[in-house]
Amino acid sequence: MAFWQPIHNLKAYVAQNPPPVTFFLCLLTMSVSFISLGSYSETHTLPNPDVIKDWNHILSTLSTFYLCVNSNVSSDELKSTAPSHLSKKEAQEGTSFNSTKPSLVSSLHLKVPLSVGGFKQDEFLHTTMRASQLKLGGNETVFVTLYRLSENDSSCCLTISAPTHILPMSLLPPECPVSYSNHSLIHVEARQSFPATAHTCYSLTSRNDPSLTVMLTQAEQHVAVRHLLEVSVCLLGLCLLLCFTASLAKSLMGSGQWKTVDPHNEPLIES
Repeated sequence: MAFWQPIHNLKAYVAQNPPPVTFFLCLLTMSVSFISLGSYSETHTLPNPDVIKDWNHILSTLSTFYLCVNSNVSSDELKSTAPSHLSKKEAQEGTSFNSTKPSLVSSLHLKVPLSVGGFKQDEFLHTTMRASQLKLGGNETVFVTLYRLSENDSSCCLTISAPTHILPMSLLPPECPVSYSNHSLIHVEARQSFPATAHTCYSLTSRNDPSLTVMLTQAEQHVAVRHLLEVSVCLLGLCLLLCFTASLAKSLMGSGQWKTVDPHNEPLIES
């Protein structure tokens, strides 16, 4: 007759079966991690992982470029009087360069947490980019103009004209006043690396603004927390089942051995 000794059986099972024990510890760690993450999510606001394109994303991508003056452009063509606004007609013509379907174009004037190195207050930097360069879409054309309101302001004004469907419209930076009087427009080219043949290049630096990040709603957070807790309970249940099975293993094995090697049932002298 075998007796159930759970603690002794668990110790013996742990000593003799490293792979299942490692698997058990992985499950237990995952369960504790999910419980901790659920507890954290219950008390903190989390960004929405389904929203990839926000203004922090756009500004961060834009800051990877150098805005360089093309060395092949003459000084007269380089600077021109800044227009009163970037017309939607111009943006629509650029947008339909490689597209047969017209799209609605938005022109936004925003004050963004972006600084430009070596940038003077009376200068406007204007460039034309593809949406794919800003990780917003395909070959749609995006017109970008940067200017500063004052020398002491670390932020700058961004005028961006692009098809409405590729721009994030949920959380917008504050509106920037449009003032083009007595300013010169400098046409620049966005480049990933610093070219040796350029006359002048401007570097961009973006700062992450939490107010521009799309967060999960309370209802979405509650759903996420509930799913985390459900998975944690399932993993804990599986861990308990493994522990119970391991505690029985030694007893079952001992009972089987006892039946097969019982000395009272074996004859002492073979006939």
